Amino acid sequence: MKLKAIFALSFFQILTLPASAQSTRLHYDSPAIYFEEALPIGNGSQGAMIYGGVAEEKISLNDITLWTGEPDRVVYSPDAYKSIAGIREALFREDYREADRLQRAVQGHYSQNYQPLGTLTISQSEYSDTSEYSRSLDIARALATVNYRGCSREYFASAPDSVMVVRMKGKKQNLTLGYHCQLPHQQVATVSKEGVAELTIDGYAAWTSKPNYAGGETGFQYDSNRGVHFRTIIRVLNQDGTVRVRNNDQLQLTDCTDCIILIANATSFNGNDKDPVREGRDYRSLVRSRIDHAAAKTYDELLNRHEADYQSYFNRISLDLGTTAADIQAKTTEQQLRDYTEKNEVNPDLEELYFNYGRYLLISCSRTQGVPANLQGLWNERILPPWSCNYTSNINVEENYWPAEAAGLGDMHLSLIDFVRKLPVTGTETARAYYGVQQGWCLAHNTDIWGMTCPVGEHGGDPMWANWNMGGAWISTHLWEHYAFTMNLDYLRDVYPVLKGAADFCLAWLVEKDGCLLTAPATSPENTFLTPDGYAGRTLYGGFADIAMIRECLTDTRMAALLVGESKSYIETLEKTLQQLLPYRIGKNGHLQEWYHDWPDQDPHHRHQSHLFGLYPGNHITVAETPQLAAACKRTLEIKGDKTTGWSTGWRVNLQARLHEAEAAYHIYRVLLNYISPDDYRGPGRRTGGGTYPNLLDAHSPFQIDGNFGGCAGVMEMLVQSTLNETQQPQITLLPALPKAWSRSGTLKGIHTRGGYTLDFSWQNGSLTTLFLHDCRPASARPQKVFLRQGTKTWKLTTRAGETVRLK
Repeated sequence: MKLKAIFALSFFQILTLPASAQSTRLHYDSPAIYFEEALPIGNGSQGAMIYGGVAEEKISLNDITLWTGEPDRVVYSPDAYKSIAGIREALFREDYREADRLQRAVQGHYSQNYQPLGTLTISQSEYSDTSEYSRSLDIARALATVNYRGCSREYFASAPDSVMVVRMKGKKQNLTLGYHCQLPHQQVATVSKEGVAELTIDGYAAWTSKPNYAGGETGFQYDSNRGVHFRTIIRVLNQDGTVRVRNNDQLQLTDCTDCIILIANATSFNGNDKDPVREGRDYRSLVRSRIDHAAAKTYDELLNRHEADYQSYFNRISLDLGTTAADIQAKTTEQQLRDYTEKNEVNPDLEELYFNYGRYLLISCSRTQGVPANLQGLWNERILPPWSCNYTSNINVEENYWPAEAAGLGDMHLSLIDFVRKLPVTGTETARAYYGVQQGWCLAHNTDIWGMTCPVGEHGGDPMWANWNMGGAWISTHLWEHYAFTMNLDYLRDVYPVLKGAADFCLAWLVEKDGCLLTAPATSPENTFLTPDGYAGRTLYGGFADIAMIRECLTDTRMAALLVGESKSYIETLEKTLQQLLPYRIGKNGHLQEWYHDWPDQDPHHRHQSHLFGLYPGNHITVAETPQLAAACKRTLEIKGDKTTGWSTGWRVNLQARLHEAEAAYHIYRVLLNYISPDDYRGPGRRTGGGTYPNLLDAHSPFQIDGNFGGCAGVMEMLVQSTLNETQQPQITLLPALPKAWSRSGTLKGIHTRGGYTLDFSWQNGSLTTLFLHDCRPASARPQKVFLRQGTKTWKLTTRAGETVRLK
């Protein structure tokens, strides 16, 4: 096929793409009662949940740096490594009960808890009628709105001005602004002689705490001289009417038709290795600067700056999968989701909306250097949140970032990457104290804002989750992924020591058995096996989840080592180790074995599928290169079925897409959009389980944001897949898992691929109609060969940085 090179599009042209209003708007006809109905806004550091009440508006607030705890400087179990030899001995004599018992000695402290900032309430007595009511979130503008009986409100969280903004307009209203905070705090309302009206809240988090599942109710310890401190300032800019102090801690507005409320916050958190009191940020000056600078701008200036900043990210990609019938579009988002589930309605706009919502959420919760999106992004109302709202490294924190690179949001990925750069600080000591490994660093099941890396459990945790130690092998693959999409060699040189450190731990942790290298002890995240005598075991040798993650980590490190000029001897060590790793095994049921022996799972439908890591998010099991292993992965998913929790469903979308199982991937995507009622709702029609809440947040349940991001990534994986081959040349497959429901026609613009490319393409009846390839690598990059495939068609070409090629 003849190729035609065209003039390279400008950066603005490539990144500014139109979006369908139906696929970028959540809308409702009543206020939210429950968290799972409220609308999230965020600027990457501060966030809010908007309930949209009339008689009383409730806006729950968060700051992504507000956690319990202090720098993690004490090793909980300094002699834990002494138990490793005994565990191995027990395993190699097949005594799994004893191995599980001994594992509890190799456990450390728990993670800290992410904390809610507080709740702003806006009360009024004049209005309570919601008969002329609408509530919406426009994710193309990152703007929430509420309308009722001639009154309107707008809400947004500005990144360039570091404030959240509320504007209330309409009939004359009498409003009372109050604030509730669950943390120790002082709160004061003031109106200065110049008419500056503010609520100021000073508080602090506990300097230590426990999770909700480990005595968290009594684990909080507070000291005003320790822990993360914060100051929140809420300023009212009233255009008319009057404002005065009420009860010293509230503001009351009278006869107001137009007012702006600015919300700013800052904490003393200054990095995971800094004491938040003695070495903390000057948060009081910082929040004062933020609120004063924002107040000096008009509302239109704030809104325009916010939209320009936000859309510079959101408009990088657009997707069109078809048009939803007008009668379905007219329904509220909640009703659309319910009918999509219960009536099996055809609704491509809803499917696009869920994809776009994932991008919106990532932009809104991941723009703080070194502080990635947590288990709930940044939206949490509980002082004791489920699983501490922490970073669970056996899937959850990594899944948060699966869509980042392909969706053109590598900027958001940097929050995680910067966090990973610092993990060796504690990870090196964890490797030595808990595993007796003197080289490299590791990460166990959980981490938190302080970068803890030790296995959790405090000598009483179940080994199936407490003792897993492959977090470093998994999370470090994100360092390579950012390079694979950007091809930025300077970046790779910078992060290479961290990637190498994760690989070094793996090299030292492996042991030889029967001529192969494997891990002992090993666990497979949160899953259990049944021995022939019926024992439900947790600890084993040769777990294939470990092998998969180590294989991917060492492969990434080898490719990076070749690029940065690492020594030949080290590269040979990596290559030799990869050759000696325990090969995958296919069980008697045709499945990919999770356990060294072909033993059954205690729960055949278990939500975790960690041993399929090599298929996704890894890249070393493929339909083309390893067809037998791919078939075994497919059989594993058949056995597990499709009834699972939210984040697991999101993972399975990607796994089926990698298998090129278009209809299976689409089916499980629809399962992900299974309507789930708010957790506290107990009325008629209640639906529970894994899926999606009325506000489209992911239901684990309870809420975990990882499913949103997994589903977002899954849509892209169905439409485009890319890898770098052994010689670093990109291979791109188009429409690898295009389902019949989307095959009639569609367009995807702006998707990024490994190798540093961006694609714009359209299709009809399952075949490409247009295809543009943009080479977005750094200007200094050399010409590069790239291979593209769609069905039986193949394109082989060489591109130069900045060039755009039209292939169809």
